[in-house]
Amino acid sequence: MASLIQELIQTLQSEEALYKELVPIATKKTKVIIDNDLTSLQQITDQEQFIVDKINALERKREEVVINIGTVISRNPSTLTMKKIIEMLEKQPEEQKKLSEIHDSLKSVLNTMVELNNRNKSLIQQSLEMIEFNMNLIQSTRMSPGSNNYTRGASEISMSASQTGMFDAKQ
Repeated sequence: MASLIQELIQTLQSEEALYKELVPIATKKTKVIIDNDLTSLQQITDQEQFIVDKINALERKREEVVINIGTVISRNPSTLTMKKIIEMLEKQPEEQKKLSEIHDSLKSVLNTMVELNNRNKSLIQQSLEMIEFNMNLIQSTRMSPGSNNYTRGASEISMSASQTGMFDAKQ
């Protein structure tokens, strides 16, 4: 059981390190989204995906370790949480302390990531809404039967279709 706990601690430490790598990337992503730099956004997304793939592999390993711990202690692995595992280690204070510290640290990093991801999601949503608004505005302008342009004297003048920027198939 001690080796399983050590393996769990090491796996969680590796996950935490990867999540800590994601924090500055997500922060940079916020700036890139604000600057509307699509090339950099694609590069950052590729970087994130590479790290997320590593995290997913570690997460599968963590799940396997928890299943093995459940088997050793004759408990259903689906009911084992980190808090329960930490509580079970009361006779092993050193491992209990390490596991508790990594759990708290990982939880803190994950909360930071959630905040950054929510901010980025909101910025992307606002960008999409602005694009949709602009597309609707352009479409409604193009679809209007006439163009209402006013001179300084507020009198209406009409422009031919070729002056409005519409495609003229006759040319």
